[in-house]
Amino acid sequence: MTEAAVVLAIIVASVTAYKAMGKPCACPSDTMKNGRSCGGNSAWSRGGGFKPLCFSTDINPIMIKLYREKGIIPPL
Repeated sequence: MTEAAVVLAIIVASVTAYKAMGKPCACPSDTMKNGRSCGGNSAWSRGGGFKPLCFSTDINPIMIKLYREKGIIPPL
């Protein structure tokens, strides 16, 4: 897998894990149940609590290495 593919896989897995808890607003670009953009109400935008990985800048080389070696996705 290319580095870009690994980064995308980590982001997708992180967002999917967050949304599996029944929470629609993992990332700022997600949509609330009422159809509005999550924006600053997203978990990514808020301090504390869960921190889903939404952007390639959220991913560091250690995360890429762990994913490649063991398939490990960083916890929320």
